[in-house]
This record gives sequence, structure tokens and C-alpha cells, in this order.
Amino acid sequence: MNIIESFGPTAATLGGGFFVGVLIGYALKKVIKLLAVIVGLFLAGLAYLQSQQIANINWNKLQQVSEGALTTVANLTMQIPSISGGDGHAATASSSLAMTSFGIPLTGSMSAGFTIGFMKG
Repeated sequence: MNIIESFGPTAATLGGGFFVGVLIGYALKKVIKLLAVIVGLFLAGLAYLQSQQIANINWNKLQQVSEGALTTVANLTMQIPSISGGDGHAATASSSLAMTSFGIPLTGSMSAGFTIGFMKG
């Protein structure tokens, strides 16, 4: 096999992974910005209602609830299972061989694309 023929699939994997990473990073940053604006406007509205004495806000209780929600999210992210077989052992040799030839260029280019997309978003 010619070296140019073997470079084609690797180049497609690198380019495709980079492009998908840019899209995911850009979209994620836009979603985070939108959520931050919504939460900020909500809290500003609550502060305004309290300043006009329309509502009475217990800020300590609000802080406790938000800390509890953040703790729940942090615990959920710690429970994400790793890639392994059904019995907890590492995946079979054939799938790990496939991941070494396909996974490293894909994940490397995707992470670089994600970083650039997140910075530009």
C-alpha cells in the first residue's frame, strides 16, 4: 500500500474530528452564555422585587439550594462509568487495538477543535 493511500483515512479522521470539536466547543460556549444571562436576569429581577418590597427573598436559603444543586451535579459527574466490559474489566484486545489506531487521532483533533471553538464562541 502506498503511503498516500494510507494517509487519506487518517487525514479524514483528523479533519472531521477537528471540525466536530469546533462545532461542539462553539455551541457549548453559546449555551453557557445564554444560561448565564438567563440566571443573571432572574436574580436581578428577584433583587428588584425585593428592593420594591414586593417580594421577600431569603438569600441564605437560596444559597443553600444552589449549593445543593451544584453538589448533586458534581456527584453525577463522578458517577459516569468508564469504557470497560460488562464485568468491569478492560475492553477486549480487538476493540482496544481499534481505539489506538482510530481513537487517538480523533480525540486529539477533536480536543484541539473543541478548545478553539470554545475560545471563539
